[in-house]
Amino acid sequence: MRSTTIVKASDITRKWHLVDASGHTLGRLSSEIAKVLRGKHKPIYSTFLDTGDYVIVVNCEKITVTGKKLDQKIYKRYSGWVGGLKQTTLREKLAKKPEDVIYHAVKGMLPKNALGAQMLKKLHVYAGPNHKNQAQMPEALEITY
Repeated sequence: MRSTTIVKASDITRKWHLVDASGHTLGRLSSEIAKVLRGKHKPIYSTFLDTGDYVIVVNCEKITVTGKKLDQKIYKRYSGWVGGLKQTTLREKLAKKPEDVIYHAVKGMLPKNALGAQMLKKLHVYAGPNHKNQAQMPEALEITY
């Protein structure tokens, strides 16, 4: 008989990865980031544990989208009051707060439970080329799709 090894939380080692988002497509980049946050790139991946790594995303204002998504993709939020629906297009969101675009896309690709919230805390998104996580010595992550 073969036995399957179950990974423990103490066996997990986490790395820091740096992703340059300039020139990448929003959805394809977000799915690769979500894969690293979940830990699916590791052989010790387990569905009930957070085995993923930390991800730093820089230059997120330089992402691209295909088609007419800049004007047709709409982000909605609702205050709870009558007439409290606020709508923002992707173009407006990229102009005001481009970090939210990648954050929102990656959040939608993670599990919708406490484990997904724990994974999302390991995502750090910055609009420009500078970030404040130099001390962690992140490795450059090549995104190939």
